[in-house]
Amino acid sequence: MSYCDAKPKEHLEYNQLLEEFILGCKTTQSIGMEYERIPIVKVTNQVAPYSGDYGICELLREFAKNDNWDYILDDINIIGLKKIHDTITLEPGCQIELSLEPQEFIRDLKKRVEEIDNNLQPILDEFGIKLINKGVSPTTTYKNIKLIPKRRYHLMANYLWGILSDVMMRETAGIQVGIDYKSEEDAMKKFRIVNLMMPFSTAMFANSRYRGGVDTGYKSFRALSWLNTDNERCGFATKFQDGMSFRDYVERLLDTPMIFINRDNRTVNVNGRLTFRQFMEKGFERFEAEIEDWQLHSNLYFPEVRLRNFIEIRNHDCVGDGLEYSIPALYKGIMYNPSALDEVNSMLVKYSYNEINELRYNVARYAINSKLRKFPISGICKELVEIAYYSLKNQFENEEKFLEPVMEMLKKNKVPADI
Repeated sequence: MSYCDAKPKEHLEYNQLLEEFILGCKTTQSIGMEYERIPIVKVTNQVAPYSGDYGICELLREFAKNDNWDYILDDINIIGLKKIHDTITLEPGCQIELSLEPQEFIRDLKKRVEEIDNNLQPILDEFGIKLINKGVSPTTTYKNIKLIPKRRYHLMANYLWGILSDVMMRETAGIQVGIDYKSEEDAMKKFRIVNLMMPFSTAMFANSRYRGGVDTGYKSFRALSWLNTDNERCGFATKFQDGMSFRDYVERLLDTPMIFINRDNRTVNVNGRLTFRQFMEKGFERFEAEIEDWQLHSNLYFPEVRLRNFIEIRNHDCVGDGLEYSIPALYKGIMYNPSALDEVNSMLVKYSYNEINELRYNVARYAINSKLRKFPISGICKELVEIAYYSLKNQFENEEKFLEPVMEMLKKNKVPADI
């Protein structure tokens, strides 16, 4: 059948947008993890380049050959690797991200990270590269970090208008967690409460004080960079209202400007000229909205908590020394225990949207020493971790141990950036 004879796609309907989230309802209680790290050349202490004989592209090629991973390509360029349900992908500034198949137990996430790291280490040594657990590059600024050859990253770099958007794209690394929901009501309850938690968890894991060899004066310069990337698509996707629905999230996304669409293996630059709602109503140039456009648009929306066919929690600096597993443990202990979830809700619901939003700006600089209603938030952070700790302890799987590194730090009134 020729292209001209192909059956045209049906007009995109509103219910199809909702269906993307409705289909995410599931009975599982798994934890997903995305773990970004910054590759540093040992000799120069600068961020490793993509190209060259000892660049990240060649490193991925060598690792794929040795450990039987498949290439992920953008045009002819290697931008990542895939093996069954796990991926190793590159962020805009060559940050290396492990995206792991969700697991019921955190120990299984840890085991898989260690397996990949052990297999990768000999090649890292051969290339003279180390992966560091920092939220921002401590030695190299974006002016000396080239974007990798992935088309969408170049369109995003040209579109994102915040004064620190280049920092966010090229210099930062974080840890993201995915949690399941079993119904729309369950999703929205978790979504609302985890948004309330965001400034506190950002504060606890703040780990990006040094940038380009300079003490910035911020405990999380990574958090600051996200605050200055694009206010239309970053920040909070909710005002914490009760009764929020999938439809409310869809409405927010519909009114967000579009960056680009894909057609026939090429990108079509929209560059914020219309929202997705306008695209559905009027089309763009000769193109009409398709479900793949909606999926892409949803993925180019960057709130601190993002709704997909799971809930994606996105606001933590990259950390190490066991703290990387404290992050999923915190959410597993709270989100999958109704009593713990209600306890956290009772703690935080008294704070207004404006108070929580203002706190986001303060924790970037002061972390757990930020004040909320005249009191340091360190006490609230300790309570959140304790709630998660005893929740996990009551499950008798010994997973509370993953919270011990962050508990020890909080006892000393410190965060990773202080150490």
